[in-house]
Amino acid sequence: MNELDLTEHQISSASVYDGKLLHVREDRVRLPNGKESGREYIVHPGAVVVVPLLDDGDVLLVRQFRYPLRREFLELPAGKIDPGEDTLDCGQRELREETGFAATNWQFLTTIHPCIGYSDERILIYLARDLTEHGHRRDEDEFLENIRMSLNQALQEVREGRISDVKTMVGLFWAEKVIQGQWA
Repeated sequence: MNELDLTEHQISSASVYDGKLLHVREDRVRLPNGKESGREYIVHPGAVVVVPLLDDGDVLLVRQFRYPLRREFLELPAGKIDPGEDTLDCGQRELREETGFAATNWQFLTTIHPCIGYSDERILIYLARDLTEHGHRRDEDEFLENIRMSLNQALQEVREGRISDVKTMVGLFWAEKVIQGQWA
């Protein structure tokens, strides 16, 4: 079966906005049919999300206010990858900073692309086990509360719409499959 080539080729690229976290670009592209079109997108440094699994099987979530939506969310700990930073190092740093916990057993689960229509963001998801508490190292403008609950309760929160953050939802679903031995 011959597949249609859907590749769009960049003709030009311009920076529209260059911020501390996000960068917005506007490109001109050549479409598969030879015509031209514009593409606007956000350049993101990438992020890591951690599913912290406590010894009793509970997961550790954080509750925090998210300004763009003007409300609090229950989420797995996560953060952006610093320039040149290894993704596992990022996960370890974020887990410690946000929750005060460190883990000795790390398992890569998957990579997701949450906003493919307007961003190049990628999020790597890790499962962290064998946790010990050391005290958080939150940024001065970061206000979080640790929330501990069973994985089943967290999944119920997803089902009932109280957890709607996509990286958290995917992380919890993957963790459930791995813990149950259904996925490696």
